[in-house]
Amino acid sequence: MAAMDVFLDRLDPDMCVVTAAADGERAGCLVGFSSQCSIRPVRYCVWISDVNRTFRVARSADVLAVHLLARDQRETAEVFGGLTGDDVDKFGRVRWREGYGGAAVLEDAEAWFVGRVVDRTTGGDHVGFVLEPVEWGGREPAAGPLLRLADARTVRPGHPVD
Repeated sequence: MAAMDVFLDRLDPDMCVVTAAADGERAGCLVGFSSQCSIRPVRYCVWISDVNRTFRVARSADVLAVHLLARDQRETAEVFGGLTGDDVDKFGRVRWREGYGGAAVLEDAEAWFVGRVVDRTTGGDHVGFVLEPVEWGGREPAAGPLLRLADARTVRPGHPVD
């Protein structure tokens, strides 16, 4: 497995915050696994750990919101990556509004979209949510470089990763 670790350590994907709202609950987490997965039609997949609260809310949600953060938004990354919604109200610590379908949209995100969940797929200890974008926005002008995995490596997960 050491060779695979060397390969994975070289990747430095953009991080995003995924939020979910369903059945009167809101949740959100910092996500390192996400990607566009179709051109026509446009589809985007976010992978959420099956041990955290965001997964428990997302599995009942019709839409999810995906947010890109600028490197200078590390505090927001800490809220959504280092705290658990089981213990704190993350949304009480950030500016947010309700978007399409009741999605929780972070107002200070560098860029964001709300996507309708069109499929869910298991991929080991994460579940992939395939999204069809239905609403989007962002800050203009752009604040700068996006938050990447290398920038967030020191965020201690709110839930165990093993």
